[in-house]
Amino acid sequence: MTETAPERVNGHVKPQVSLLKFAPEDEKGYTSTCTPGGVQPVVEKTDRPRRRVRVDHLRRVFVETREHGAYRFAVRHGAYTWGGARILAKRAWDGRTAARYERMIRAAEAAGLMEEVKEWEQRAQSYRAARHRRRMDLIRTMVYLPKALGYAAAATTGALLLLGVLLAWANQDVADVLTPIETVVDLVRWVAFFAGVIWEPALFAAPWIGLAAVWAVGRHQHTAPQWALPVRDRDMGGPITPHIVVVAFRDLGIAPLRKAIEGMGDVGAQMLSPIKIAGCGVEVDVTLPSGVSTEEIQGRRRKLAENLNRHEHEVFITIPPQPRTVRLWIADSGALDEPIGPSPLMLDENLTADYYTGAAPWGQNLRGDSVDVSVFQRHILLTGLSNQGKTAALRALALWLALDETVDFYIADLKGVGDWRGFLGLAQVLIQGPTDEHVAQAVDMVEWGVAEMQRRIALLEESGATDGVTRDMARNDERFRPVVLIVDEAQVAYGCGAKSLDGRPYGGSKATSRYFQAVKKIHDQGRAVNVTIWEGTQDPTNENLPKRSREGNHIRGSLVLGTEAQAVMALGEAPVAAGAAPHKLRRGLDKGTLVVAGEGIKLEAGQASVTVRTHFISGEDAIALTDRAKARRNGVTTRQVLEVEAPVDHLADISAVMGADDRVRTQEVLHRLATLNEAVYADWTFADLKAELEPYGAAPHKSGGKMVVSRDRVQDAVLERLAGVDDDPDDEGGAED
Repeated sequence: MTETAPERVNGHVKPQVSLLKFAPEDEKGYTSTCTPGGVQPVVEKTDRPRRRVRVDHLRRVFVETREHGAYRFAVRHGAYTWGGARILAKRAWDGRTAARYERMIRAAEAAGLMEEVKEWEQRAQSYRAARHRRRMDLIRTMVYLPKALGYAAAATTGALLLLGVLLAWANQDVADVLTPIETVVDLVRWVAFFAGVIWEPALFAAPWIGLAAVWAVGRHQHTAPQWALPVRDRDMGGPITPHIVVVAFRDLGIAPLRKAIEGMGDVGAQMLSPIKIAGCGVEVDVTLPSGVSTEEIQGRRRKLAENLNRHEHEVFITIPPQPRTVRLWIADSGALDEPIGPSPLMLDENLTADYYTGAAPWGQNLRGDSVDVSVFQRHILLTGLSNQGKTAALRALALWLALDETVDFYIADLKGVGDWRGFLGLAQVLIQGPTDEHVAQAVDMVEWGVAEMQRRIALLEESGATDGVTRDMARNDERFRPVVLIVDEAQVAYGCGAKSLDGRPYGGSKATSRYFQAVKKIHDQGRAVNVTIWEGTQDPTNENLPKRSREGNHIRGSLVLGTEAQAVMALGEAPVAAGAAPHKLRRGLDKGTLVVAGEGIKLEAGQASVTVRTHFISGEDAIALTDRAKARRNGVTTRQVLEVEAPVDHLADISAVMGADDRVRTQEVLHRLATLNEAVYADWTFADLKAELEPYGAAPHKSGGKMVVSRDRVQDAVLERLAGVDDDPDDEGGAED
């Protein structure tokens, strides 16, 4: 570009307005130059991408350099020296000042311990007073020191002269009077000579001796970074000390917590309860400072575990009754990967069971204590991901209960691979298979349980018993024997879309689902008459495990799950909020480990759940146990299909008795129903008729001043049900927890 001379006006340079406009940087960081003919790009980048490349390169070089032994050696020993010097300086400062007392006072104030504040203030005052006395004594010493030295010199000289006089008298030689003084002078000369010889080497060696001293202190305190330390000196799974716990909490990345701990200084361990041995680990309660919530600590479980030199699955956080407190259970490194040993069922051939008073030996808690489960009149739900030990855990409870010969089993294994085959000849019913036909048989079995429950309720009312079904009644009256219905892989039943002849689906979570409704009825009243149901299911969702169904169980256990939302479905909100975390278990590595909540299992005070490592009983061992249980019984013929009476379809019966009449008076409908099936409808009232029709929008209404039932409305309800449409308010298919 050719430059032109600037135009001058009255001797001043006239400002020129350039017609060239500079193009801004484009999105890739390129700039452009301007020419009279237009804007031309220049193939040149700005510094920002280059700077980013350089930073990434430097970071990579730094990380790779850390892997070299020479670099780690240099960093390690440099950190030893610097850390040792810092520690010695702090010790010297604490020893010469009141810094230690001030630090203790701040820590006590942060913890709200006002009595300790007063105590430390008194100690600090005593220290300052003693230090003042020492300083005043030193000042007085400077005044009296010359006089004291003169007296000492005179006394020493006099003593040496007296000694010389005695020596001269003894040797009869006057020259010996000065011999002691000459001897002292010679001694001083030799001392000065040796001092002169070693002074320069000592002066040269002194810094190195000091350096070695601070290096030794730093090495003893491990002041180097963990990555630079030798493998033998790294804190990998070492013992848990108060210092390690406090530092782990300090480094969690929670600003108020870090500030409070740093303010506490050396007394940060006052946050901790005594560290107690608990099974294959230790347990400690940590009181959090104001402004830090227990939820924040739970949300940083992985980082806390790593700060404690543990894996995430080796640290469990629960909430004890005390406010602002978390309870840590920290496993010994690798301890949870060791097996817990065989089940007591396999060790004691004479072991028996009692449905009313006994408890099943299920496994061990994290402390290593035995975990026993009472299944007396309790519904049970076990869930988890596939192939994690759910069936084995459920079967272990049944194998123990099978040793009580008064208990009857009705089992539907909807996986059908032989996990429950040992109960042939022991269970009253054993259904095995995943097809719709097997689901239909399982539904018939559960509905039989409902009918049995209702029959027992009527018998109990007739008997006039005031304490329910007692142990004596269960053992001596076959009508009240405990009945346990077991449905393994229950998600197959809930997910079945097949329909029965009356148009109702076997599965699903709607009000028309036969399986769901039967389970719900047993949950409502079955336990009172010794009819209970145990379910095992996979991967819980609102579709394959409805809310009303899962919340009706007394004991809820979960193996490893994928998400926290599933953990809430499996155990409930309260246990998960209190620290239960089946979603934190390791898939494939924590097989058979359950997080259990509910009744029938001993929980620590204030705890809502317990983690159980269950005893594994193999299929072969299960056969041996069922053979032992069969020997206690008189022989049971196991049925593969349970023949039950078809359930009464009230809506279809009402439609049938309406005939061709458009409207029929309610009294006439009740009369026709009683004629159709006297055993069922003889005691029906207007309220019963209304309760049956109202959910379908076909309730009796007034016509001509009289209550009537509309045939069209009833038929519409039947067609609507056949189509699978359900507007019942009890529909929970899409309910959220």
